[in-house]
Amino acid sequence: MAESGEGVGTVPEHERILQEIESTDTACVGPTLRSVYDDQPNAHKKFMEKLDACIRNHDKEIEKMCNFHHQGFVDAITELLKVRTDAEKLKVQVTDTNRRFQDAGKEVIVQTEDIIRCRIQQRNITTVVEKLQLCLPVLEMYSKLKEQMNAKRYYSALKTMEQLENVYFPRVSQYRFCQLMIENLPKLREDIKEISMSDLKDFLESIRKHSDKIGETAMKQAQQQKTFSVVLQKQNNLKFVKKMYNNDSIPGGRNEIVLKHTFEEEDENEEEVLTVQDLVDFSPVYQCLHIYSVLGDEETFENYYRKQRKKQARLVLQPQSNMHETVDGYRRYFTQIVGFFVVEDHILHVTQGLVTRAYTDELWNMALSKIIAVLRAHSSYCTDPDLVLELKNLIVIFADTLQGYGFPVNRLFDLLFEIRDQYNETLLKKWAGVFRDIFEEDNYSPIPVVNEEEYKIVISKFPFQDPDLEKQSFPKKFPMSQSVPHIYIQVKEFIYASLKFSESLHRSSTEIDDMLRKSTNLLLTRTLNSCLLNLIRKPHIGLTELVQIIINTTHLEQACKYLEDFITNITNISQETVHTTRLYGLSTFKDARHAAEGEIYTKLNQKIDEFVQLADYDWTMSEPDGRASGYLMDLINFLRSIFQVFTHLPGKVAQTACMSACQHLSTSLMQMLLDNELKQISMGAVQQFNLDVIQCELFASSEPVPGFQGDTLQLAFIDLRQLLDLFMVWDWSTYLADYGQPASKYLRVNPNTALTLLEKMKDTSKKNNIFAQFRKNDRDKQKLIETVMKQLRSLVNGMSHHT
Repeated sequence: MAESGEGVGTVPEHERILQEIESTDTACVGPTLRSVYDDQPNAHKKFMEKLDACIRNHDKEIEKMCNFHHQGFVDAITELLKVRTDAEKLKVQVTDTNRRFQDAGKEVIVQTEDIIRCRIQQRNITTVVEKLQLCLPVLEMYSKLKEQMNAKRYYSALKTMEQLENVYFPRVSQYRFCQLMIENLPKLREDIKEISMSDLKDFLESIRKHSDKIGETAMKQAQQQKTFSVVLQKQNNLKFVKKMYNNDSIPGGRNEIVLKHTFEEEDENEEEVLTVQDLVDFSPVYQCLHIYSVLGDEETFENYYRKQRKKQARLVLQPQSNMHETVDGYRRYFTQIVGFFVVEDHILHVTQGLVTRAYTDELWNMALSKIIAVLRAHSSYCTDPDLVLELKNLIVIFADTLQGYGFPVNRLFDLLFEIRDQYNETLLKKWAGVFRDIFEEDNYSPIPVVNEEEYKIVISKFPFQDPDLEKQSFPKKFPMSQSVPHIYIQVKEFIYASLKFSESLHRSSTEIDDMLRKSTNLLLTRTLNSCLLNLIRKPHIGLTELVQIIINTTHLEQACKYLEDFITNITNISQETVHTTRLYGLSTFKDARHAAEGEIYTKLNQKIDEFVQLADYDWTMSEPDGRASGYLMDLINFLRSIFQVFTHLPGKVAQTACMSACQHLSTSLMQMLLDNELKQISMGAVQQFNLDVIQCELFASSEPVPGFQGDTLQLAFIDLRQLLDLFMVWDWSTYLADYGQPASKYLRVNPNTALTLLEKMKDTSKKNNIFAQFRKNDRDKQKLIETVMKQLRSLVNGMSHHT
């Protein structure tokens, strides 16, 4: 039961499998057949049985179909047999036709093969042309690169290399020639770097050699820009020059010639204006910068350029050892520096980042410190004011030029103020020599004029006004000597020379005016005053010359106000402007006058001493000569003539000199009496000495110098007079009784002086002793003398104890 149940179940499954085998593709039969073996045991056998049954069924169906179509098949065979003969005929015909076609197509085949070959060649040619067209731009660009290298167009060559690498080489990178080109490009780049750097080095060397020409051109342009304004300023000042100088050493006509020459020179220079671009080919810098920029090594180039330029800057800033000897040395120094910084300024503005403003400022500050140190050191050796002035003009042009390029130059103008002080010192030294020459050439006599023309010439040189002198008839004399107008002219020349330095310092007229006044004050208070004092102290300058010097200083002092007006006019300062700086002529010439007056007193006393040294008294004479000594009369005559010369001096000076002379003469005579070497004096000598003192008193009473009141001048001899009266009248009782009283007759006689003189007269043991007759006639007088001497000694001792 179990087997029958199992068989019933498997039959439909086998039918399904067979249906699948019949209906599906042979590729899928494997899985279907595998399912038969995977089924229950004996399924294979049963499947085979089922398969055999199915095959028999199909065979029966095929047999039925064949039986059904057999007649048709027989008919078809019969038909085929019928057409067999026709088929053979047709075959023969086709074969014959094919042969004939083959024979006829041989030429066509040959031509076709030729055509095929041509087509292949055309295709190959087209391929070659296409490849060549792809390679030709590369070759052309490479050829262009070679031409650019040969023509030294290195920046363009680098651009061509970039195009080759980025555009052309990728298209033909598979070709060997392209690889060779690619391998050659780095070497070409290195060659370009080396060549461009070599060109840059040549440029730097060339620019160093031509820096002075560049600087000279730049300074000339800067000078031309300010020439017009300077000329206008000179035109404005011209009227003041004419007004103040008149016919002096700088006439207006000369200034007009100078201005005309300035305009002509300016016109000529305008035709030759060159720029730095005209003088320098900067293409090596641009090219090298572009090349290194393209190569991505711009920083290396910038560092190299700046390093080399700093080295050149140090060389440019190094001065020559003898630079201070000529202005050309300073000019070369300045032009090289200007040329250097003009080039740097140009590089700054035409390149991007090669140099920066911070770099140029740093370089300029370093250079400025060096320049100032060099100028300060070398200018200190300059002793010629003309050279210092030229140096100043060069510094101004140098500063103006660099200021026009944006470099700060305030420190240079500060240096100019230092050099201005040095310039003034050189001027003062120069004018000290001028003043010395003037004083040496002066005859120290009033200026004589014989006609109106000579009078006007003197007036044109020196501002002298004296209505009394104008009314006098010719010939007549000015009170001052020839040195006065000469000194006045030279002071004005000094002011002009000082003004030359103050010009172009970018200072206001008030500041320039103040500077002129200060420098003029130095000239007056130091240089002229020193020259006057040296002149006054010279041994060959006598009393007459000293008197004339005092008169000269008086007129020079009066002329100071004209010098102040002169400075005001040439600086265009308003008359209403209050000046803090005034000319110190008053104190200068007052000091010189005081020195001259003191020297007059000294020389006058020396002259008196010379006469006194000629005195030859016989101190033991018994009787006087009855007339004054010859040396004293000569001295009095000399004093009278000298005091006549003193009439031109201020009254107080003449009076002081006269009083000083009388006092010195009185002192000298007193010292002669009290000289320690003088051991004895006779009464006759005292009487002779008294005659000389009387002549001195007569001279004093004759008023040799007007202005003394009463017997003021005679009081110079009061000490001598009272002493001599005491010994002449022998009035010792009165002297001793009234000593110390304000109303004493012998108030000016000192006990010590009286004792000294009395001791010289008391010795009776000698031949000429004045008391010899007293000893014979009256011994009481000898005792009186001793008593007087004893009392005088007690007075002297009392004075000593009191002191």
